[in-house]
Amino acid sequence: MPRAIWTGSITFGLLNVPVKLYSAVSSRAIRFRELREKDGSRVRHKRVAEADGEEVAYEEMVKGYEITPDQYIVMSREELEALDPKKTKAIEIEDFVDLDQIDPIYFNQPYYLGPAPGAERAYALLAQAMGEQRKVAIARFVLRNKESLAAVRAGDGILTLATMRFADEVVPVSQLQDVLGEKPDVEPKKQEIEMAKQVIDSLSTDFDPTAYEDEYRAELLKLIERKASGEDIVSAEAEEPKPTKAPDLMAALEESLAAIKSDELSGGAKRKKPESKPSKSSGSAKSNGGAKSSGKGKTTSKAKSKSRAKAAK
Repeated sequence: MPRAIWTGSITFGLLNVPVKLYSAVSSRAIRFRELREKDGSRVRHKRVAEADGEEVAYEEMVKGYEITPDQYIVMSREELEALDPKKTKAIEIEDFVDLDQIDPIYFNQPYYLGPAPGAERAYALLAQAMGEQRKVAIARFVLRNKESLAAVRAGDGILTLATMRFADEVVPVSQLQDVLGEKPDVEPKKQEIEMAKQVIDSLSTDFDPTAYEDEYRAELLKLIERKASGEDIVSAEAEEPKPTKAPDLMAALEESLAAIKSDELSGGAKRKKPESKPSKSSGSAKSNGGAKSSGKGKTTSKAKSKSRAKAAK
């Protein structure tokens, strides 16, 4: 049974809803140990002082903020603890906003919010009211001694919470305007734009998160299994994709669209398209419908990569 990592209450106005916080994601990252190559011995890291190379015990360490090269303002643990945010047990809602107004770049870590024993009715009330209003609550709370900004939203009767980045943590687009807003020598032609729209439309579908997998992790696990069984592995250099040159844009778009249509005609299952966006092309985009086939079948994401690779040549 999942364990709550935080308990407290959602508060706004005079309403107080006791809740429990649960992690909404589970890392699947493959982690390696550092070993000495000649004998496979584990390598351990030690904290040593630069001045004399001697190991420093944790109790002897203090925090220092570098103001100029090699010049530090030293902060004691007591001084830092005095500045820690007050450990409240409240998710204090400050505002309700429309989800569309929040740029996804502000979202950080997702969690589930569940009702505490005895708070099921109040929890259901809040979840239903927020769901019908289609509003997101912007709140503050303290998690692991750190004040966090958070977005609380409702869906299917369940409340979720995502920690958010503060505004000064997001790099303004204006700082990258020279790079992001660089204009091309020749503006895209109307015919090229329409062709690009056809390619996008042909690859459009309803979002299904199960249709995408971490292919690198899967291949890495296979490689580990092969090496564990004693197989010799010969590595091959990866070919770096080249950007499509401007004069070849139209040809690349036409070839991409042709490749998608060819993939459909070769026996691939038609994919259901969103009703609100009927396809402008003669077919519906990809084979396999985003599901993994048996044997050496390809995933939908690989089919996309194939068409992109052809477009890039």
